[in-house]
Amino acid sequence: MKKILISACLAGDRVRYDGKSAHLKDSLLKEWSQKGLLVKVCPEVSGGLKIPRPEAQIVNGNGLDVLKGTAKVIDIQGSDVTLSFIRGAEYTLSIAAQFGIEMAILKEKSPSCGVHRIYDGCFVSNIIPGFGVTAALLKQSGIKVFSENELDQVSKDFLQYI
Repeated sequence: MKKILISACLAGDRVRYDGKSAHLKDSLLKEWSQKGLLVKVCPEVSGGLKIPRPEAQIVNGNGLDVLKGTAKVIDIQGSDVTLSFIRGAEYTLSIAAQFGIEMAILKEKSPSCGVHRIYDGCFVSNIIPGFGVTAALLKQSGIKVFSENELDQVSKDFLQYI
């Protein structure tokens, strides 16, 4: 049975940096969850970061740049957490491979999961076009990634996918 990878915070888990969730109350997601079609993962926690944790942003690029080694993920206290973000992305990709996942619903604006937009690395709430580290690695590996704002498209694609 085909499954969809989903950011754990979107599925209701309290794994965000601030210890909260970003739970999506969507009937389709609820149905997919009840049918066992969703695989939850939080790349940041999987990469070794705690809950709660200092907010982090990508500095001088996007997730692809982090994977290339030309940008870093820095937390608001100035600590370099790049390695944790890369480890989390690699773990997420291994989970996707384990379940044969071809689609993911990820949390927009996250330095891990942002699909179209991320924060600019200045910690002043500026949003720029770009994607997080996990989103970049999944895209590179041929997995379709969608944000929580694209559930209609996910639904259409998933019907063809299953």
